[in-house]
Amino acid sequence: MNLNTIRQIGIKNIKYLGKGKRSVVFMGVMSGYKGKKIAIKIEKEGISAKDRIRNEARFLKVLNKYKIGPKLILNKKKFIVYELVRGKPISEFLKNNNKNRCRQILKQVLKQCYILDKLKINKKELHNPIKHIIIDKKPVMIDFERCYYTKNPKNVTQFCQFLISRKLIRDGELRSIIRNYKKSYNKKDFNQICSLISV
Repeated sequence: MNLNTIRQIGIKNIKYLGKGKRSVVFMGVMSGYKGKKIAIKIEKEGISAKDRIRNEARFLKVLNKYKIGPKLILNKKKFIVYELVRGKPISEFLKNNNKNRCRQILKQVLKQCYILDKLKINKKELHNPIKHIIIDKKPVMIDFERCYYTKNPKNVTQFCQFLISRKLIRDGELRSIIRNYKKSYNKKDFNQICSLISV
């Protein structure tokens, strides 16, 4: 996509941020948006997986109501605009903060995972969310291109896999609790999972 299309909607100071398998991300400033920096995510040309940007916009509209994900500002067929997420990737954050702060953030991430589970939305990538969770004052999940609805979402269980791999949760009794949790996504089982965080 030609960046002139982006400029025509009032975005200036456009700078390249990065790219993934399906998209390229730029940052800029959008007129009429209080001078805040925004991110522009553009679908790559010629990819086999079509409409991933449209899919991300669809789920951000839902999840923003629950304060999950970056705030969606503009949704077009081939690109979306959302508030720029600042902060550190979760792995870097965990290395450089005290135990209480880490425990607080991990519980907040788990709570977002629980909301996703209750909404029957599966995000994917949460077993290894190095590039998918950014921490500033609070954790922000990014990259919802592959989201889908399912009867059996696995957000909490996938994030628990990450916590186990980093030795951030006591996993002795965790497996039996997770088995119960997956049957009904019960709040009591979820609270037990949170109580096992051992940062």
